[in-house]
Amino acid sequence: MTEVFITNIENQNQADKVVKSILSNYSELKINTDLNETELPFPCGHTILRIVGDNFNSDDIITYLNKLGIKSQILEDKICA
Repeated sequence: MTEVFITNIENQNQADKVVKSILSNYSELKINTDLNETELPFPCGHTILRIVGDNFNSDDIITYLNKLGIKSQILEDKICA
């Protein structure tokens, strides 16, 4: 299963910390990020957090990210203006 989330992660240092924290609790996952390419506010301006694994719950990941102070949601098809 692959899930793509949008987040408000602001820089590579924060992204590294978030990935490390998630992996400390979900070590079987593969995670990568793409940093924000726009200056728009979340959710139109966002960082991509991509998670691949066999057994994880997307809602649990969102809850975990929220506990870390990271806004997140599952990426949906939408056009931001």
